[in-house]
Amino acid sequence: MKVFVTGGAGYIGSVCAEALLDAGHQVTVYDNLTEGHRSAVDQRARFVLGRPEEKNHILNAVKEAAPDAIMHFAANALVGESMTNPRKYFHNNVANGLKLLDAAVECGIKKFVFSSTCATYGPPDRVPMTEDLPQRPINPYGESKLMFEKMLQWYQRAYGLEFIAFRYFNAAGASARFGEHHRIESHLIPNVLQVALGRKPHCEIYGTDYPTPDGTCIRDYIHILDLAQAHMLGLAPGRQGFYNLGNGDGYSVREVIRMCEKVAGKAIPAIEKPRRPGDPPRLVAAAERAVNELGWKPKYPKLEAIVATAWAWHKAHPDGYPD
Repeated sequence: MKVFVTGGAGYIGSVCAEALLDAGHQVTVYDNLTEGHRSAVDQRARFVLGRPEEKNHILNAVKEAAPDAIMHFAANALVGESMTNPRKYFHNNVANGLKLLDAAVECGIKKFVFSSTCATYGPPDRVPMTEDLPQRPINPYGESKLMFEKMLQWYQRAYGLEFIAFRYFNAAGASARFGEHHRIESHLIPNVLQVALGRKPHCEIYGTDYPTPDGTCIRDYIHILDLAQAHMLGLAPGRQGFYNLGNGDGYSVREVIRMCEKVAGKAIPAIEKPRRPGDPPRLVAAAERAVNELGWKPKYPKLEAIVATAWAWHKAHPDGYPD
């Protein structure tokens, strides 16, 4: 199968592109490199430097690639930034996404796999979180992803575009070759491991008075390779709809720091800070739908395995990808 991967130079997209290639698919990566890294693109993939602002650039790139399916990872994804600059998020995540949807329809593509997020739910009514929960995002990032989910549903109804949308919880870990390097790093595990590497003096704990066993937020972490496996399963004809991707286990911020200390074999100082606005106490996925309907079976469900692969990659790439 030929697959057009937007955002394939980013963290999740690069590992999914690698998995596609390992499975024998042909991959075209389309990325403007504002967030991704050219050296994160598998050398076996064809690379197109994205210029989505140019008229018909996305359309022409899709036409030239002539793919059987599109995997759409490209997005701005910093929650805090989305609160101060919502225009950026609606322009890129929605308006540029619309150009990609139109290209898919014009080129007769019948399968579209979308990288969505649990941020579309907002504070959940219950945990673990199932796909039928109300979607009430509390930031423009989550709102932009929800808007695109709705666009997918209408495009399916009007044009027959078969889609599958995966609502991620906390992606983490690394493959042997590709890992997590954001220019602005907001994720807990890489920030904690930077302390173990001696690149930062300490990590931060935002809020210690939540109604959880140790007072810190609880989150569901999912290995990047398990995400990639789900996307491969989503390519099969006839599979459509919305699926949570998580392990159903929650780990607190303090538990994650302790696990990083165990894996790295080093003490990791932490500084306690006030809560961040909008952080729910507990976000944990119910992912039975993906297990039962797609045959998805995570290979790395435990936090120690997730952290171990991340630590191996960060030790090998202490400065991340060269720019």
